[in-house]
Amino acid sequence: MESLQKLKARLGEVHRIRAATAVLRWDQQTYMPPGGTNARAEQVSTLSRLAHELFTSEETGRLLEAAETEAEGLDYDSDDAALLRVARRDYDLAVKLPPDWVEEMSRTAALAHGEWVKAKEEADYSIFKPWLAKMIDLNLRKAEYLGYEDCPYDALLDEYEPGMKTAQVREIFGALRKELVPLAQAIFKQADSVDDSFLHQHFDVKKQEQFAIEVIRQIGYDFERGRQDVSAHPFTIAFSINDVRITTRYEPDSLTSALFSSIHEAGHAMYEQGIAQELEGSILADGTSLGIHESQSRLWENIVGRSREFWHAFYPRLQEIFPDQLGDVKLDAFYRAINKVAPGYIRVDADEVSYNLHIMLRFELENELIDGTVTVDQAPDAWNAKMDEFLGLTPPNDALGILQDIHWSMGAIGYFPTYSLGNLISAQLYDRALEEHPDIPSEIERGEFGTLLGWMRENIHHHGRKYMPTELVERATGEPIQIRSFMGYLRQKFGQIYDI
Repeated sequence: MESLQKLKARLGEVHRIRAATAVLRWDQQTYMPPGGTNARAEQVSTLSRLAHELFTSEETGRLLEAAETEAEGLDYDSDDAALLRVARRDYDLAVKLPPDWVEEMSRTAALAHGEWVKAKEEADYSIFKPWLAKMIDLNLRKAEYLGYEDCPYDALLDEYEPGMKTAQVREIFGALRKELVPLAQAIFKQADSVDDSFLHQHFDVKKQEQFAIEVIRQIGYDFERGRQDVSAHPFTIAFSINDVRITTRYEPDSLTSALFSSIHEAGHAMYEQGIAQELEGSILADGTSLGIHESQSRLWENIVGRSREFWHAFYPRLQEIFPDQLGDVKLDAFYRAINKVAPGYIRVDADEVSYNLHIMLRFELENELIDGTVTVDQAPDAWNAKMDEFLGLTPPNDALGILQDIHWSMGAIGYFPTYSLGNLISAQLYDRALEEHPDIPSEIERGEFGTLLGWMRENIHHHGRKYMPTELVERATGEPIQIRSFMGYLRQKFGQIYDI
């Protein structure tokens, strides 16, 4: 299969250019001095354009078509058949995007990031507003280039959750909201019955880092193929299956923020590290969607990391590291505290019950920004109105409101729904893993995670991008994405904690 081999070599070059671009993006958010922003924007935009031009060239199209002819009759589940399916889908979308647009988007994102950081630090939306306007315009142009059947948001959502439509998300969110809101309201009335004040003392940052690293190493994050650093917004980035890095941010007066963001990002990273080694360097060596990615991060952060069994294993060590703060706090009180439900301003710090309300807010506002019913001038007020509608809160400043997330500075519109989809899928996958391995909770209680991680490796991680997300969920669980598992999990867990 000569054409297939030449295609693989060409796609490998594209992959390596994109990986180099990712290194520059990682450095920008971790170690790069602020003065390097403009130069970095040019570097990233040039590499992005080169990768795009190489991938969308006529030669790539010719090799792809010839390789598809050579590969007729290959088994559907073979790596080569999957590579050609994914390459065809990516190619058909990418050729619709002009190189000038790709370069402009990359440059704008690199510049917008620094302005977003400044705006957030100063709690001043006006600094970021012109950059948001640029991102809305770039995304509208992108949607027109890609094409869509029902609404522009469909084209944007498809980048992060391939095959998913806006109408499907609305249907899922509608069903979820119908069941979630009454549960949340019932719990909010009893929010004061759980005391979490002891989590908001001074916790030495170096000791927080030490404990977080111990935890994520034990659950399965491989530090021989990764590292953890600090950034304004926690993220995971992969340059290779064997180089997957994570970041977190530390708050000296909060124990849980950095800890759970570390576990969350480790969940993402373990997905990338678990992709089959034979896919290394190919376009299949990535997560199949951000919804599936979020299913892994939210599973480890919440279903595992906030479980009583997990803390039965780790709490004695945490008390040893922070004896003054936690020495007299019983395990049950700690477990209830880390699962306290109360409406809050910040999405990444939100509890499991209210978290999805934050996502629904962003999903609605993104759609309104894209369809023009809300302008960038109106966006902060629209955000605050939705916060009041969904959570009964009005942010006191822009940093706690519209500026809190990094995504729009990256141009990532259509991303937010994947967080809630990931929550739903996480519970669905965990239910299936428990059916096959009922001893998983008792293993977690002993600090053993091999069975659960192994199940995820076999059913999710190993495949990389070989299967579309909905296809992968059905292969792993035997049914499409559903809300039953997630709502059952919430009702059981929080019904016990709040006696409802």
